[in-house]
Amino acid sequence: MTGNPYMPQLATIVETFDETPDIKTFRVVLLDPEAMAKFTFLPGQVAQLSAFGSGESTFVINSPPTRMDSLQFTVMRVGELTHRLHTLKAGDPVGLRGPLGNHFDVEGMKGRDIVFIGGGVGMAPLRTLLLYMLDNRADYGDITLIYGGRSPEHLCYKAELAEWTARGDMRVELTVDNPDKDWKGRVGVVPTVLTELGTSAKNAVAVTCGPPIMIRFTIQALEKLGFTDEQIVTTLERRMKCGVGLCGRCNIGDKFVCVDGPVFTQAQLRGLPQEF
Repeated sequence: MTGNPYMPQLATIVETFDETPDIKTFRVVLLDPEAMAKFTFLPGQVAQLSAFGSGESTFVINSPPTRMDSLQFTVMRVGELTHRLHTLKAGDPVGLRGPLGNHFDVEGMKGRDIVFIGGGVGMAPLRTLLLYMLDNRADYGDITLIYGGRSPEHLCYKAELAEWTARGDMRVELTVDNPDKDWKGRVGVVPTVLTELGTSAKNAVAVTCGPPIMIRFTIQALEKLGFTDEQIVTTLERRMKCGVGLCGRCNIGDKFVCVDGPVFTQAQLRGLPQEF
């Protein structure tokens, strides 16, 4: 970012679509074409998205930097601001501050097997890293995605899930807690599926995001499979407030999520107040 870190850039929504009954995806472009052309980020970084008159909040940029026709954000409707965002449509203006925070170590992950483990809207930060890796497929080893939701309708990015499942260069395991009559995938919680697969920790990195209860049991399952703290990565963008380390509302122990994160290894989180 340059200039005033609190000053949002004007952006326009170019497309919206529903992911689930309470989750919507927005694609936006900066109003200034030159600013859009110069906008750079890495997977895992976030931005503050604002609905004028209602406030702003932090969302991961879940489109990859390899696809810069727009910037994508996925928003769960949980409060006043997100309710307002869900009323917006293509052509409406929004504010955008970013990119903010750190990012996944895409260089350090090269040559390693990657295990993505997500739940619900937690698929959003995994999506940007997954697409980045698929766009640079030769740089990474085996890729596995384990993704779950309460029911089939609560899974995000359904069209892409079908595309990824059909690919020959990655493994996709989908699971739900409550299947409908048409569901053909697994039934059960994500950590159980992870354990059943017996995923190898050798030369692997596990990247997880989802509800805190899911992450807690996922980390326990990963540890039993032999993953070390350095091999487990998560993201805490939901804790970010101002985004630039001034308000102090995102601290965990001696860490500030907006300065030291939002991406952390379990090794970095070990010894801090329990988050999951």
